[in-house]
Amino acid sequence: MFRLVQSAAALGLLAVCLIAVSPARAEPLTAPTGPVLLTVSGAIAHTNTEDGQAAFDLEMLRALGAADIVTETIWTPDENRFTGVPLAALLDHVGATGTLIQATAINDYSVEIPVSDADGDVPIIAYAMDGNPMSRRGKGPLWVIYPFSSGPDFQTEVIYSRSIWQLDRLTITE
Repeated sequence: MFRLVQSAAALGLLAVCLIAVSPARAEPLTAPTGPVLLTVSGAIAHTNTEDGQAAFDLEMLRALGAADIVTETIWTPDENRFTGVPLAALLDHVGATGTLIQATAINDYSVEIPVSDADGDVPIIAYAMDGNPMSRRGKGPLWVIYPFSSGPDFQTEVIYSRSIWQLDRLTITE
């Protein structure tokens, strides 16, 4: 009798473990109510469009939590405070499972960013500079920003090349 109870308990524990490690199911996100600024597609689990993408308006991006990076850039004359959603938070929110991000701008210019770059609050997808929304002419409405002034690791051609402005699409690939 003890072995039967012990086996049943082991099976129950195994079932709980399998449920805990099973892949995330696709969960719909809330739909944007304002103009869509960013669309995420590819290897993601959570979507809100009929074609399996995640579309975000400004309020949805703000709701993911904001981080500030105060830095100089090679494109702006002074030190600026950029506010945006950490890339890591966005990737987590959509259930990204890939290793590479193709980031594309409004004009179809694109760069590749390794998912491994998304570390804590760096980089951010900035939607404000010095507290103001960024216009298309001012490299907005979205710009991938790294903390360039924080040291030489962020002052390389590779990192500068990943700082795409007028961002409007991310595609996550395996």
